[in-house]
Amino acid sequence: MLAIRGGAAFDGVSPVLVERPLVFVDHGRIVEVRAGGAPPPDVEVIDLGGATMLPGLVDAHVHLVFDASADPVGALERLSDEELLGRMRTAARACLAAGITTVRDLGDRGYLAVRLRDELAAEPAAGPQILAAGPPVTTSQGHCWFLGGAADGVEGVRAAVRARAARGVDVIKVMATGGEMTPGTRSHEAQYGPDELRAAVEEAHRHGLPVAAHAHGVSGIEHAVAAGVDTIEHCSFMTDDGVDSRLDLIEAIARAGIVVSATLGVVPGSAPPPRISARLDAILANLCRMRDAGVTVVCGTDAGIGPPKPHDVLPYGAAMLVGCGFPPVAALRAVTSSAARACRVGERKGRLAPGFDADLLAVDGDPLADITALRAVTAVFRAGRRVR
Repeated sequence: MLAIRGGAAFDGVSPVLVERPLVFVDHGRIVEVRAGGAPPPDVEVIDLGGATMLPGLVDAHVHLVFDASADPVGALERLSDEELLGRMRTAARACLAAGITTVRDLGDRGYLAVRLRDELAAEPAAGPQILAAGPPVTTSQGHCWFLGGAADGVEGVRAAVRARAARGVDVIKVMATGGEMTPGTRSHEAQYGPDELRAAVEEAHRHGLPVAAHAHGVSGIEHAVAAGVDTIEHCSFMTDDGVDSRLDLIEAIARAGIVVSATLGVVPGSAPPPRISARLDAILANLCRMRDAGVTVVCGTDAGIGPPKPHDVLPYGAAMLVGCGFPPVAALRAVTSSAARACRVGERKGRLAPGFDADLLAVDGDPLADITALRAVTAVFRAGRRVR
């Protein structure tokens, strides 16, 4: 038994901090959270002073296989699987050092994230828990085709989903539209029609797996909603020359209960790709419209895809949510409890409560008052073990 004491705690849900919390941990799980008081004399205590404790952060969209360089695709192509796996271990450690204790990896090569997931399950202190998709399902020469996940037509898509289920993935990633990092594709144009996406969803759900659909353009978002995907990644409403504001489609997303995993967070001094930068204000305005319509918005950084997005960038994503009008408590939920539910681990991640995994972050300051406090990390615990 271990007791961790701090100055205050955000429990993952409440807009009010717990004062002088004591979090009791046994065998990697939280067994009790107390406000004030003293622990029994036979319990080991780690005193974090005045630090604020939070649940470990959850990044709903990362790519550990990309190295956040100026040419992540070229770097990937030059490396063997073993060399890539070594880089992915480094990326995983960077996540954990920032207090990101769970990541959903939405696209790798050769199921390397599945391998790393299983490796870290045996040594939790070496990195976050990984929820892995394997190679994303995409069209021939479609977005991220170089990761090896090409599948065409309804039966091709069904077979691709079955193959991933057989490899033990946690989620199916499907590219409903093109993307910015793949020449020959266009983010605002659909790659799959509703029949292919519906086939992906039916096959994935038959195997008990959720579907995350990469969708920038309006038509791709429409197809994803009609197919009944579980999360829409990016959901930027991009057009050829700007950003649309389809309130009817936003309301359809809300009615369907589909979670939007918004792509947020860049390190200071950098910027997203030019086509995204030019549309960023409109994209953020749509996020506020989604929130107002009742859509659950969580934060997925797309970490790894370029220099603006190193693997520890998630705290900057939470700050972007606050900057565009989200209350701080909503931004914190978007990187803790809400993100955990979106990733299908909400029964054991994203909260400080009995029965939850003892993945904790401690920061200097009050993130409900100043969201930038998420970057002032003083301690990180993974499965009850202090790793920073």
